[in-house]
Amino acid sequence: MNNREYKIIDIALENLQKNAGITGDWEEYGQKELDGQIKLVIENQPLKFNAEIKQELRNHQLPRIIDQAQRIGPLMVVANRIFPKIKEELRHNHIAYLEANGNIYLKQGGIMLWLDGQKPVQTITEKGNRAFTKTGLKVLYHFLLDEQLVQLRYREIANITDVALGNLNYIMNGLKKLNFLIEVRDQTFRLNNKKELLQKWMVAYEERLKPALLLGTFRFLKEEDFLNWKNLGIDTAKTKWGGEPAGDLYTNYLRPQTLTLYTIENRNELIKNYRLIPYEKGNIKVYKKFWHLDDGPAQTVPPLLIYADLMNTNDRRCIETAQKIYDRFLQNKL
Repeated sequence: MNNREYKIIDIALENLQKNAGITGDWEEYGQKELDGQIKLVIENQPLKFNAEIKQELRNHQLPRIIDQAQRIGPLMVVANRIFPKIKEELRHNHIAYLEANGNIYLKQGGIMLWLDGQKPVQTITEKGNRAFTKTGLKVLYHFLLDEQLVQLRYREIANITDVALGNLNYIMNGLKKLNFLIEVRDQTFRLNNKKELLQKWMVAYEERLKPALLLGTFRFLKEEDFLNWKNLGIDTAKTKWGGEPAGDLYTNYLRPQTLTLYTIENRNELIKNYRLIPYEKGNIKVYKKFWHLDDGPAQTVPPLLIYADLMNTNDRRCIETAQKIYDRFLQNKL
């Protein structure tokens, strides 16, 4: 555990006592499988939970959390913040949780407790690090696609990733500071802790970069075109399937509920070429293509981005599809 995680558990137990009058103690295990154990006293009844501490719990972490709960018994996730749909998934799998603001859910020993509604505690972040800004996320995505890019001169990296040369030094230093970029010998670098790096990129991409890339939300002029999306005839030199349709094309396991496109076509071209109508509640989302390397079939975005898009949903079938893509195309690279 790091200092931020110690702070989360201290704040969470303090707010739980202040908001609900429930006292709790924390004991660190010092083992890799779990962070520790939480002991609560509710109506004079002691309850014990194995505990996993997170800054924020994300969809891509759920399969491991669920597996832990099934193998080791009562588990409580303690996090600075947990999003509503993830809370729902935890409750569905009978996993207790506690947020830093004192919100809690547990069901054990004949006691069911569910407190919600407290305002989130401000997230603790790495201040001043440029690696996970919008520009940094674009560069980092290229590195994850092709690690050999980290060996190039900064000017070459800037040209390939289409970012200003002046930003590169800040981004690279940020990665070094976080120990994600290390020098293995004189002026030869490699990515480090790539699995953790991917997870951090996925979270930051969903929060910071992806919303800025949204070109619009649409529906088809003819509703039946949604069911026949594979016959849409997209211009693959400019536009590619992402998210659910890309996951289906790779695995034949997912029936898309939302269609995702990444493109360099403008809105007018999209509307004309694919018979789309702008619609705020539409089931087609179109994003600006932000990378300049391709790794996969011509009609889809690279598996890395498909995996991220699917894992960042709150849909169980999407997450299962993402895991299939990870196992087949990504795990040997990370």
